[in-house]
Amino acid sequence: MRFATSLPKSYVGEVVLGMTTSTLDASGTVTGTFDMAAVTPDQVRAATGSLTGRIQQVPPMVSAVKVGGRRLHELARAGVNVERAPRAVEVFSFEVDPTGDPVVYAVRIECSSGTYVRVLAADLGTALGGGAHLRALRRTAVGGFSVAEAVPLDHLGAGDLRPMAGLVAHLPSVVVGAALAEEVAHGRVISRQAVGATGDGPWAVADEDARLLGVYEAHPADRMKPIVVVATARPGGGAHPGE
Repeated sequence: MRFATSLPKSYVGEVVLGMTTSTLDASGTVTGTFDMAAVTPDQVRAATGSLTGRIQQVPPMVSAVKVGGRRLHELARAGVNVERAPRAVEVFSFEVDPTGDPVVYAVRIECSSGTYVRVLAADLGTALGGGAHLRALRRTAVGGFSVAEAVPLDHLGAGDLRPMAGLVAHLPSVVVGAALAEEVAHGRVISRQAVGATGDGPWAVADEDARLLGVYEAHPADRMKPIVVVATARPGGGAHPGE
């Protein structure tokens, strides 16, 4: 799962113009109000331009980012506000649509992992000459995994389960034969040249039936070592891939 969490994310939500909050979303206390009823949809769409592409973003105080060994949200609960260094993120798309309320806009955002949508909402308000906060946020996709394909747990059947290899489908892959599959099942270091691994890794290691055995990373002397092993060695030899 750790490899899937780094994939781009998609969100839907609402940006409320004219009010800032302590958490940058609807759960916080009001910290400021602005008369923004005259802001037009065209102005809002134009303002998203400066918040699209590769941008620098300051993590919010309610985030899990660590400063001085403590998470920001812990400091925030203690009433401490600290300087935070901006971080590079990428916003692939930032779409806004008006709603029945002139100060509320529906948003659809696709962004890199590590992007804070509540900060985008707050920065949008600032770009429009006032303030704003986020509400009704919902993540709709992580990489190729979308809520459109989600199944409620109480309706989950064996046919709904995907191969584990799907979690690392975005990684470069190498295929190993039966002998090396057993080495992988024991978590042993293997030769990069022997499996034709190119690039810097990490690599998804699969058997000849395309079943995931593990994920490997670069190791000195043209070798590779396991980060995760999902295969187990069979008593009679060979590897049994994780399902």
